[in-house]
Amino acid sequence: MHLKNPVDRLKAAVRDVADFPKPGVGFKDITPALADGQLFHDCIAWLAGRHKAGSVDAVAGIDARGFILAGAVAHRLGVGFVPIRKKGKLPWKTECVSYELEYGTAEIEIHRDALQKGRNVLVVDDVLATGGTALAACKLVERIGGNVVGVDFLMGLSFLHGLQKLVSYNTYVLAEY
Repeated sequence: MHLKNPVDRLKAAVRDVADFPKPGVGFKDITPALADGQLFHDCIAWLAGRHKAGSVDAVAGIDARGFILAGAVAHRLGVGFVPIRKKGKLPWKTECVSYELEYGTAEIEIHRDALQKGRNVLVVDDVLATGGTALAACKLVERIGGNVVGVDFLMGLSFLHGLQKLVSYNTYVLAEY
């Protein structure tokens, strides 16, 4: 099925929240877009449809909203889902990376045995801002032996220049702001 690009509907559905999670930060809330069943379906179909059958072995999703999208994309592609979580949230042996956010620093982790070596992994998240989180996620996937074949986002904040950190990856953003 060929879908019309859902960008305009997505942009209309996303809510801007001022001063969240701290003063001076403008947050893009995807909750209204997720609540629209047809829009959610179309966005997942658009993201998953970019990848040829057999080209992706697993989809890694970034805590927390990236889980929603990545899980749905993995299901659509018929592959497994790998969670990349905030430090201290995974119950097994992990690899950890520290990185900078637009409003501070953070750490994310992946289980050391989340992937078989050489597996092709698509990394998915909701918003590309400065690129720090996505770059850290790619490093984690590579550290445990995965091959990052793509980094896909529902939306991107182009004024924060996150794509510059991801130039060595096949990166896709559905809707740019």
